[in-house]
Amino acid sequence: MAEDAKPLLIKRYASRRLYNTETSDYVTLEDIASFIRDGREVQIIDLKSGDDLTRQYLLQIVAEHESRGESVLPVDVLTDLVRSYTTNAQSVVPQFLAASFEMLREGQSKILEGFPGMPNPMAKMPGFEALQKQQQAFMKMMMGGWKGDAESDDETEASPEKVADREDLNAIKKQLAELQSKLSKL
Repeated sequence: MAEDAKPLLIKRYASRRLYNTETSDYVTLEDIASFIRDGREVQIIDLKSGDDLTRQYLLQIVAEHESRGESVLPVDVLTDLVRSYTTNAQSVVPQFLAASFEMLREGQSKILEGFPGMPNPMAKMPGFEALQKQQQAFMKMMMGGWKGDAESDDETEASPEKVADREDLNAIKKQLAELQSKLSKL
């Protein structure tokens, strides 16, 4: 594994100060956000317990940016995220979000490769069309398997769980369509 591929190790001391093990100095949350924006993976470990605190600090960075008015996440998306913690959709949401962001990264790379020497075409709306198409393809792929399962069942023998799953699925489809419509208006 290449040295650059290793995550930057940040240790949190009992005083809650964050210590960069590569540069041997203390860092702030904004410094960590800067490392991430520069493409660096980070791992934040509690020095005493050894617990991985990375998720907690990344969420804190997002919350701070959102509270300063640097909104990236629409209220509808935040609301859906909160709902996902209390529904059966919880198991699907992390995979969907990870796949969506991966498709966004791939789409940005492909578009940028297609325009060598030209200004960044992503300046206004980063890869929106590519992301939208890839999300639609991803949703078709995901929904295709579920529809196939549902269609093979006799409708008269549908269990309450399957009915609830279909309702959840239809709600997710509707929310995705609304989100795509809002994004296309931007």
